[in-house]
Amino acid sequence: MKKIKMFVLARCPHCKRALAWMDELFAEKPEYRSLSIEKVDEDLQPEISDKYDYDLVPAYYVDEAKVHSGVASKDLIRDIFENALN
Repeated sequence: MKKIKMFVLARCPHCKRALAWMDELFAEKPEYRSLSIEKVDEDLQPEISDKYDYDLVPAYYVDEAKVHSGVASKDLIRDIFENALN
């Protein structure tokens, strides 16, 4: 199983929506709950976020490879989860 790293900002409405979709996906497919997902708030954890190359949040990395940056969709997040499961 691959590790997911998600970069967010607490004040970002797109991040809040992505987190809500993640909760919906956890409810729809309980095996997603077993995924290793590290959420990094770039305001609170700049020592981590400064090491990564992304412009927009939410940003997702799977095993240290950037897979998305910017406004997400539920389908995109599902694809990220499926990639991490395999």
